[in-house]
Amino acid sequence: MSEQLTYVPGRPERNGWILGLTMPQAVICLAAVLPLILFFGANRAAQGLVVLPFSTVIVALTVVPIRGRPAAKWLADAVLFGTGQAAGWSSWQSKAAAGLPVDRDEPDLPGALSRLDLLDGPPMPDHGRVCVLHDTAEGRWGATARLSARGVGLASALECRNLAAGLGNMLKGLSASDRVDRASLVVRSVPDDGTAYELWRDRHQADAAPPLAVAVADDLRRMAGAVSVRQEAFLTVSARDDVLRRPAQAAGGGRFGRAHALYRALGALVEPLQQMGCDTPEWLTSAGMAEAIRTGFNPAASGLLTHQRLEHGEAHLPAAAAGPTRAPAPAARSYAHDGYVTVSYSVIPPRSGVRFGSLAPLLAVRTPGERRTLAIHYEVLPQRMAQRIATRERQTTTLVGELKASNGFGEAAKDRQDRGSSYRQEDVIAAGEAMVRYAVVVSVTVPADWNVEDHAEALETSAAGQYQLVRLELAQDSGFVAATLPVGMGLARMRNAL
Repeated sequence: MSEQLTYVPGRPERNGWILGLTMPQAVICLAAVLPLILFFGANRAAQGLVVLPFSTVIVALTVVPIRGRPAAKWLADAVLFGTGQAAGWSSWQSKAAAGLPVDRDEPDLPGALSRLDLLDGPPMPDHGRVCVLHDTAEGRWGATARLSARGVGLASALECRNLAAGLGNMLKGLSASDRVDRASLVVRSVPDDGTAYELWRDRHQADAAPPLAVAVADDLRRMAGAVSVRQEAFLTVSARDDVLRRPAQAAGGGRFGRAHALYRALGALVEPLQQMGCDTPEWLTSAGMAEAIRTGFNPAASGLLTHQRLEHGEAHLPAAAAGPTRAPAPAARSYAHDGYVTVSYSVIPPRSGVRFGSLAPLLAVRTPGERRTLAIHYEVLPQRMAQRIATRERQTTTLVGELKASNGFGEAAKDRQDRGSSYRQEDVIAAGEAMVRYAVVVSVTVPADWNVEDHAEALETSAAGQYQLVRLELAQDSGFVAATLPVGMGLARMRNAL
């Protein structure tokens, strides 16, 4: 990655075992075709012709992909989505809004976030008490940092090469540490409400300033403030509980022990982040983490929370107030939350790869008042697992090529590229490089009374000709979490790695 400056898409993680089909798909297809074999084998063609349309429909629903999902998967997801809507399970309201008693330190979050605990970790040198994120479903422990970076909008090719090298070094360092294995980078382009500028001006306004100069400054603030945007960047890193368990026992056990074991890995990230143009990371406390989640759900809350943080050093927002007040049942193609609507997409890079920094157009706000977010989730695979995967990919592509050649089929350009990339991948993994899974998610958020489809179309236009955007239909609530909130949720647990 650091040399080619590209994110290169790989093949599916769960490759089919039989003619490209997974085992469940193969079993369903065999069950659908078996009656035909029996009928035609017994010279009962009439009965076979009656069963043929049903078998064809079953095989098509199982095998034919539509926007990345088989038709049967779409049907099952639609049934579950409709059931949740009809039963009222998808609608959510906070306990405070419902008038129920709440615990200030217990997060009250909807959907996939309900499995998340925000815990006060022990004091970390030079940072105070850091918020430890505990994903109770996947058994992961993590922390989030607020980053300050200059960006890549005006960076030269050489600067992009150096930044990419810093990113590659950070990921390779995670692979070598054998502790932290996931990192999520979330960037938000949000409307600038001018809170920081107003506070700065109040502190530096000269009483003897000429009235005309003050009036001109006010006019400039009004004109520029209406279209101004600012960027927020967060980095979330996490480790598995089984990895932290042993070093945590040496540090006293429990959540504090796991936090101490996690802190040792956080300190090693400072230098790689500085190589990427970031200042020293500001690891968030529980109040800072609650603020990051709250502003993700409600961008309008940013002004008050920013004022409190700049005036008093911290927003002092309790964990119970981190979530939205109300999130009605999500629509199939969008997600509503606290007077805003968000549309999320998964970004699929082209086969030629995506150069470092070329995702920036997806963050370019087209209309004042909208917000765009981009999240890249990385998982560094263990070296032994990476070697097995690379060997399997090389064997598969070689076998496919030999089978086609032995049966007289020509080798397509895609097959040659896959075979060549599998050999190169095995070579670099054998040389000690890391194998990284990644997922890219992007979203656009607008007030609920705006036409969100216009802004979704503008986002798709920003990606036209460069990337493929797949709208996360029937999963917009989970897509919102993956694209907008710096909590480290965005990659499914890897299965069938062998």
